[in-house]
Amino acid sequence: MKKRERAEFIQRHLQQLYPETPIPLEHRDPYTLLIAVVLSAQSTDKKVNEVTPTLFALADQPAAMARLPVGKIQAVIQPLGLAPQKAKAISELSRLLVERFDGRVPENFEDLESLPGVGHKTASVVMSQAFGQPAFPVDTHIHRLAQRWGLSSGRNVTQTEHDLKRLFPQDAWNRLHLQIIFYGREHCTARGCDGTVCEICRTCFPGRKKPVAVNKA
Repeated sequence: MKKRERAEFIQRHLQQLYPETPIPLEHRDPYTLLIAVVLSAQSTDKKVNEVTPTLFALADQPAAMARLPVGKIQAVIQPLGLAPQKAKAISELSRLLVERFDGRVPENFEDLESLPGVGHKTASVVMSQAFGQPAFPVDTHIHRLAQRWGLSSGRNVTQTEHDLKRLFPQDAWNRLHLQIIFYGREHCTARGCDGTVCEICRTCFPGRKKPVAVNKA
């Protein structure tokens, strides 16, 4: 298969497997989604969903979160990785949302990425999942699979995002982002498939005999 043919097959196959794409991080609105995504760095969605109910019971709006002592935020999110840094970022970004944006999560990349703890990937998730704007967030699953499937050289996540946006139609980006994550967790896992095992890998590269070495995100 040529790259374009692989992309078309992958899109069809993922749509068959995952016609519905629920958002894995539990949230109520753009603000609680933003906080959940910040917490998800180097943590699993499952772990994040275990701590956010307690955190949001204390504060689920920027003004209330900004009033919480950083130590109290850190105590709640301690089970997650990088808790001290995340607690400080959550407190500071909440304060800035109140001061700069009237307590609302901004609906553009520039303003989102100006907030502490919010990089391009986090902003992309919020833009796509909270506001329905076209974006293609690239996490470790997507970065790895794009290389296994021959869709990107995978030099870095920026290149992977650029390559995927060129291959797939814009109106499919938000859905595909989640579909690839679901597939990566269930079928083309880091240990369960080396580029030769799952159905997509075998279909796209039937003659592949050796494992695929991938660049880390």
